[in-house]
Amino acid sequence: MSENSHHRLATTSLTLPPGARIERHRHPSHQIVYPSAGAVSVTTHAGTWITPVNRAIWIPAGCWHQHKFHGHTQFHGVALDPQRYRGGPATPTVLAVNPLMRELIIACSQADRTDTDEHHRMLAVLQDQLPTTSIREPLWVPSPTDRRLRHACALIADNLTQPLTLQQIGGRIGVSQRTLSRLFSDELGMTFPQWRTQLRLQHALVLLAERHDVTSVASECGWATPSAFIDTYRQAFGHTPGQAAKPMAATRLTRLRRARDRR
Repeated sequence: MSENSHHRLATTSLTLPPGARIERHRHPSHQIVYPSAGAVSVTTHAGTWITPVNRAIWIPAGCWHQHKFHGHTQFHGVALDPQRYRGGPATPTVLAVNPLMRELIIACSQADRTDTDEHHRMLAVLQDQLPTTSIREPLWVPSPTDRRLRHACALIADNLTQPLTLQQIGGRIGVSQRTLSRLFSDELGMTFPQWRTQLRLQHALVLLAERHDVTSVASECGWATPSAFIDTYRQAFGHTPGQAAKPMAATRLTRLRRARDRR
């Protein structure tokens, strides 16, 4: 896999097909990654984040990462100069995206306007939004480093439709249930059920972005019933899976920008 440090532009707006990828790279600038349609996953050495249309991901300068796109995705990347825009998170962080922030990201992702005063004014407003948008949600699945735990997590991922118990997993890889439980807690900072639920929800976001219906998503991700999936999803994200598929309404900023572009 290529590792291009400097030649990928952090400010960009792209239309990408399902399954498209951007290989491992990093930027000298901070970057905000946002899909206004579809979903995008961001993978670093620490794990994988996935963001649907109402969330973005902050990637700090110098952080190696790669992308995969789920569903037909409209991808937006916005670069922020670390010398000019200080105080951002030091690690990848999920950001809540309100309608104003959505339109600022979309407008700032137009690479042909990065040298304009208007662009820098919008970036300043966008930065002002950041302290209030950092959130903790199950959009991140940490990656294990211990060999035994890697095998266990791979078994979980390969058997989401027919979930395995921790005892069954331990029996397959020759590790006691108690040891596996300790490894999840010590290395990943969560219990086995918590990690599996994070993985299920992340896979569910991918399937929803690909326009699968709620019933099939529930089955493919290992929930016993659609209602159990909906309840877990609502507890995690504060809304139902059906609401997640609805695009945000255009704000006044979007309407003004569209009117300007038609001139």
